[in-house]
Amino acid sequence: MSEKKSLAIVVEEGTVDKLYCAFIMSSAAIAMGMEAHLYFTFFGLMALVKGAMDKAGLPETYKQFEGKMVANLAKMKYPKPYDMLKQLKKSKNFHIYACSPSMAMFEIKKEDLIPEVEQIVGAATFLELASRSDVSLFI
Repeated sequence: MSEKKSLAIVVEEGTVDKLYCAFIMSSAAIAMGMEAHLYFTFFGLMALVKGAMDKAGLPETYKQFEGKMVANLAKMKYPKPYDMLKQLKKSKNFHIYACSPSMAMFEIKKEDLIPEVEQIVGAATFLELASRSDVSLFI
């Protein structure tokens, strides 16, 4: 990790609200000159499967708000989650990690993942990185 300040986020759920939260926090960090490192694990990992991210919805508890949320985000000119991820990736300060144990648990192979995933790592590797980060979040 470089000398820049950094943000480490564990993304444990792949719902659209959690994805936007992780990406908006990452965008703010990058705008502040920081690096953002996102570790997708458990059901968050499922969002990294090709074609899955833009199909992500709200959890059942909040499903009644999904239509309004999506419409308002479009009005606000927010990109779809995968487009947002690709925009963040262009900054060179946005890093995506897939959880290797979760991949094994869900029988997901590297070729199933979006190409923006930089590394497939276990918890200890990401914890080492997160322990040197200035800000750590669990989403």
